[in-house]
Amino acid sequence: MVAEQVGVDGATTRELERMMEAFPDLPAEAVVKQDILRQGLAFSPDALRVAGGYKPKDYFIFTFDLVPVAEMAKHADFRAPEEIRMTGGPYDLRRTVVSTRVAPDSPYRVELHEGKLALNCEGTFLADVEFPPIPEYYKHTLSSGRSISQIAPAIEWGYLVYLTVYRLCQYWGRDEECRFCDLNENFRQQRANGREYTPVKDLEDIVEAMTLIHQHDSVTKAYTVTGGSITRKLDGMREGEFYARFAEAIESRFPGRWIPKAVVQALPLDEVKMLHDAGYRIYHPNYEVWDAELFNWICPGKDRYVGRDAWVQRILDAADVFGPTNVIPNFVGGVEMAKPHGFTDVDQAIASTAEGLEFFMSHGVVPRFTTWCPEPTSNLGRQDGPPLEYFIKLLRVWRDTFEAHKLPVPPGYGKPGAGNAEFSVSAFMDVIRTP
Repeated sequence: MVAEQVGVDGATTRELERMMEAFPDLPAEAVVKQDILRQGLAFSPDALRVAGGYKPKDYFIFTFDLVPVAEMAKHADFRAPEEIRMTGGPYDLRRTVVSTRVAPDSPYRVELHEGKLALNCEGTFLADVEFPPIPEYYKHTLSSGRSISQIAPAIEWGYLVYLTVYRLCQYWGRDEECRFCDLNENFRQQRANGREYTPVKDLEDIVEAMTLIHQHDSVTKAYTVTGGSITRKLDGMREGEFYARFAEAIESRFPGRWIPKAVVQALPLDEVKMLHDAGYRIYHPNYEVWDAELFNWICPGKDRYVGRDAWVQRILDAADVFGPTNVIPNFVGGVEMAKPHGFTDVDQAIASTAEGLEFFMSHGVVPRFTTWCPEPTSNLGRQDGPPLEYFIKLLRVWRDTFEAHKLPVPPGYGKPGAGNAEFSVSAFMDVIRTP
């Protein structure tokens, strides 16, 4: 085995190789990627100095970190890169993009070795590393004086422009906020640390930013408009109305330039139609967790205002408007094992999520997932996430269900397959088998 060849006998490496042996039909890239996402990344001071010349982490909606900003000290703060791209090493990894989740104690550490960036696992070389380039359009400042990186940041190695136009959520406090979510806390952290962090982005800023991207960038292929849930009104508008106007403004000026995506609640049908009529072509009404009792506990606000069954039905109703292929609800992979009420057995947790995957995919709707890492300022706090085995079994059941229903590759996520995938917060695109 590779571990014998490179002299690695650490627990993390042993588990990586156990999963690779148990699931040889899944790419090694996906196994390593999922483990980094669940355990986070550490950076040496030298690696952070190098990162200063590359695209930094923009904290575009959540922290996706395993420590609060206040505890990062000089470790990463706002200097860590948005993502890494790893290649080579003992597993001969193809190019694999992984979102940065800062964790100073992670066994995965990016260091500088003989002038080159390298990813080490438990002190032993794992892969060569690249940091994402700063997009050309980041050099520009908007007329309002705001930095374009705070209004229209790029992620997924430049593929996606992420427009978080409302950086708060009207599900307030522990009785309403989704328990895994640190959106509201992230806003407070960024502001407390003196960072420019606009709560509600101006439509004019968004349009100007997209105009500059159109003029100076050829890498971006899609944009997402998203933000917190609106349970009452914002600027006098319901949620569908508020979010619809952004696509309407962009698409009226640049029709067909990007793939427009909306990540909002499962809305009533009239508001779903507003989104479609405004120009969105992909709709993500995220259902977060499949099990009904866990939905009630983990998403108390969504359960109270909409209800789990109504949420599921609204997803199916949206498929009649957008077409099933273009409705791609997200779930938070692993949160069904959250303490104290989640599943304690990996296979039971997988069986529950598999039921949801089968339900949606049998209707032509393809859910995707993000990898849960317990963010310490969220309600679920500082607990350990699921083991690697959970995530590898989740990838297997996702891919097998996807293939059983002969479904098309989800649009708006770039290229599929190991070595090609750009989606950085889970390996679901990496495991899609391509000819």
